[in-house]
Amino acid sequence: MRSISIAIDGPAASGKSTIGALVAARLGFVYIDTGAMYRAVTWAALERGVAIADEATITALAQQLRIDIINTGPADGRQYTVLADGVDITWAIREPKINDHVSPVSAYPGVRSALVRQQRRIAERGGVVLVGRDIGTVVLPCAEVKIYLDATLQERARRRWAEATARGLQVSLEKVTSELAMRDRIDSTRADSPLAVAADACVIDSTTLSIDDVVTAVLGVIAEKRGCR
Repeated sequence: MRSISIAIDGPAASGKSTIGALVAARLGFVYIDTGAMYRAVTWAALERGVAIADEATITALAQQLRIDIINTGPADGRQYTVLADGVDITWAIREPKINDHVSPVSAYPGVRSALVRQQRRIAERGGVVLVGRDIGTVVLPCAEVKIYLDATLQERARRRWAEATARGLQVSLEKVTSELAMRDRIDSTRADSPLAVAADACVIDSTTLSIDDVVTAVLGVIAEKRGCR
């Protein structure tokens, strides 16, 4: 069982991170949120004063930046710890300014290529749950289990807004909804590795489901796939 890889894809705020972390914990697997890696590159660019439109410099930054995702860290509500060249940026990459700029950064082919290499290296050991937008279609097309987790725009915006306000951030639900709608358009229409449902993925709509319901559904899919091996 520990040799398999599980890919969970879906749009922003569909619950991928929460479900991926819980499923990994239940299975004793390593949880990797690949979206955090794109946020890390965005954070690094902003910290260094690099213009988001400067594709060449940001691509070079992505190729040089050492990004690690580990399952340990302070007990402050985090699901994992994100390190950029050894610096803990777990909460910094969740700030509104990162949300405002991560879409164009994640659309740059050179950035995607650089991070895909890191993601595949991590997945080679097996026993991992990788979460993102192109895991089942591009990063791990041969993953043994592929899940596409979805939800309505309205429900995803409500979740993202609730998360932000719980952390004391001042942001309106209307702004969050607009940002997510734009992110959806960029992710699904970009030329390189667009957000899409893998042909052999199981689609789960989490709009009206509880977290426990979704975890149960995902574990059911995994159990079924294991039975077919």
